[in-house]
Amino acid sequence: MEFQIEFQDVKQAEIVLKALEPEVDSSPSERSRVELNLTGKVLDVNITASDATSLRASVNSYLRWIMLSLDVLNVNKSM
Repeated sequence: MEFQIEFQDVKQAEIVLKALEPEVDSSPSERSRVELNLTGKVLDVNITASDATSLRASVNSYLRWIMLSLDVLNVNKSM
């Protein structure tokens, strides 16, 4: 599965990418593999999984981590 997320600007996209990289490097499961690529302000997330359950879990995890990263960035802006 592949999906793309376009951020407000390149800086925001780079921050989210850096926040996700440790998750890619230390995946707890061998059942899925994730690749992240950044082109400008668009983050490309490519998830390969051995079964539907692993795919769903990985997609949900990465979407939550992206949303959490954006929430933290927004809290920082309001301070």
